[in-house]
Amino acid sequence: MSYRNRKRKQIAEINVVPYIDVMLVLLIIFMVTAPLLTEGVQVDLPQLANNPIPRNPDAPEPMVLTVDVNGVYYVDDLEKTSEETKIYAAAYLLNNPDADFFVRGDKAAVYDDVLQAMVLLKDVGVESVSLVTETPTESVE
Repeated sequence: MSYRNRKRKQIAEINVVPYIDVMLVLLIIFMVTAPLLTEGVQVDLPQLANNPIPRNPDAPEPMVLTVDVNGVYYVDDLEKTSEETKIYAAAYLLNNPDADFFVRGDKAAVYDDVLQAMVLLKDVGVESVSLVTETPTESVE
């Protein structure tokens, strides 16, 4: 036999086992991290029957300041002191002068804590602050 006849034939298949392993690892990572991304600061918003404010689609993303039941401030789901909140709000206003500013206050929060959050935003130059509420859910009896 000649040397050419004894030479092995090349295999034209792709080994997909490593790709399946990588996909399973990525699936597990996404399954673990996805619930963490949707978590936020848990506040029980007041429920009012009101009309939503129309929002300009070209406007920048609004800044949302959350006040929990203990009077703690949160910006982007990160706990902030009042001074840190002032600095963040001032920088946000400087970079986004047309942005809306919202205060999400827990309905069990002390009224003064929510007002202090609004005053804090006014102190840095925010002209208009809106309060966030939920639309009441209809209970079927």
